[in-house]
Amino acid sequence: MAAKSKFDPRKMMEKAIEVMRASIAEQRTDGKPNPLVGAVLVRPDGSIETACRGELREGNHAEFTLLERKCVGEKLDRSVLFATLEPCLNRNEPKRGCARHIVSARIKEVWVGIEDDNPTVAGKGIEHLRQHGVTVHMFDRDLQEIILAENQTFFEWARKQTGKPEPEPIKLSKYEDTIDAVALGDLSDQALERYRSKAGIEPAADSAEFARLLRQQGLITGEGEAATPTGFGFLLFGKRPRNAVPQAGVLARAELADGKTSRAEFGQAMVLIPGQLEEWLNKTLPSTLDRSRMERREQVDLPFEMIREAVVNALIHRDYDITGQKCQLIVNADTIKIKSPGGPIAPITLEQMQAFSAPMKSRNPVLHYVFARMGLAEEQGFGLTSLKEQAEELRLPLPSFTMEGDSLVLTIYRSRRAAIASLGKDLAENLSKAERAGWEWLVTREATTSSEYSEALNLAYRTAMNHLKRFQDLGLLEKVGAGRSTEYRILRS
Repeated sequence: MAAKSKFDPRKMMEKAIEVMRASIAEQRTDGKPNPLVGAVLVRPDGSIETACRGELREGNHAEFTLLERKCVGEKLDRSVLFATLEPCLNRNEPKRGCARHIVSARIKEVWVGIEDDNPTVAGKGIEHLRQHGVTVHMFDRDLQEIILAENQTFFEWARKQTGKPEPEPIKLSKYEDTIDAVALGDLSDQALERYRSKAGIEPAADSAEFARLLRQQGLITGEGEAATPTGFGFLLFGKRPRNAVPQAGVLARAELADGKTSRAEFGQAMVLIPGQLEEWLNKTLPSTLDRSRMERREQVDLPFEMIREAVVNALIHRDYDITGQKCQLIVNADTIKIKSPGGPIAPITLEQMQAFSAPMKSRNPVLHYVFARMGLAEEQGFGLTSLKEQAEELRLPLPSFTMEGDSLVLTIYRSRRAAIASLGKDLAENLSKAERAGWEWLVTREATTSSEYSEALNLAYRTAMNHLKRFQDLGLLEKVGAGRSTEYRILRS
């Protein structure tokens, strides 16, 4: 048997995007915009075949065109597929979803550009592939952003839509179903109104039309007197979600300068937690005077936007099947830590998160959809880009991701000095005053060159090189590349 050909996945992702741009729009009367979709098949011998949406027939999906028209009859079991949009799972009869065509073709490795944004189908095509033994990867983050940008009209439309029930539903979580002993009356009117107003939904929160929208979004099931919240609907809008889901909510702890500790539990409807949490932080922590305004205004010296983003993402992306553990917020003088039960969402790795390059992927698309519509979460992904940009804007050390047991921990630093404290007493004492100043500068960047470091710290080049070598020896930096392309990158694990 011939050895499997080697190929560069990055080049195939780029090729799929190139093919995507050739998509042919279909004539529609319902106002639905057409997505641009490209697909590339890499055969075992290294040859490729491509297809875009509508290439051979109006409305035909790219994967269908590729597998059932261009490569029909071929043995594809050792081929690799690249597709810019998550393959659909179900289509109107007698059509079959693209994910099913892929499984039938016995393809065992698929690279996916972007998840479907529809809350009732997002992730289902990917999960169908995984359940049938297909290894799924996501496109590189920067290429995902290109796909989003070039499909902006379609995704803006899709985020306002709701799907029809799947004829053969795949469950990403048991909380897509109802919870025993939970009724529609257990939902909070305040939480429902909060969602309605923040999401810009016109029908009143107590109207039949609003209930229909919730049903379409997978937040309630059944109609009339038989209507019942799903698990996700209860987590989002329940009066007391922890009555039925004890691991719901957030535990918060603030370690105060006087040695005392303030604690709070936030077990209310999930959509209310960010506001309640910010209110608690304002009351609990010492405030500083904001001199940037004409009026005197007391404010807590905290990066609230970063905290909100981090807590919302922890609630959205945590693994709710892990019982006995809640999301946690821990604030002290140096850092803000947010713990979320569950590791990175497959196929995302911890290393990708630490490098702020993790592909966009959601563990609980139904929760993500609601917070995105409320403007409290990025439309895709973990909010990595905004967390990084906010830290850079505030000239703070870049946040770090680690694993503690089975929880993903995000650490936000409150000052440059905090980066020294986080090293631990023994390691920090091993650094000279100049090296500490250098480290405080380094942690605000993903990478640097020796020349940049020398110039920023106003050091002689030889001294700068000694610093960088010292940081490498202590396991704080890694040297990447050679010659003029040499960079020094922070080891954030």
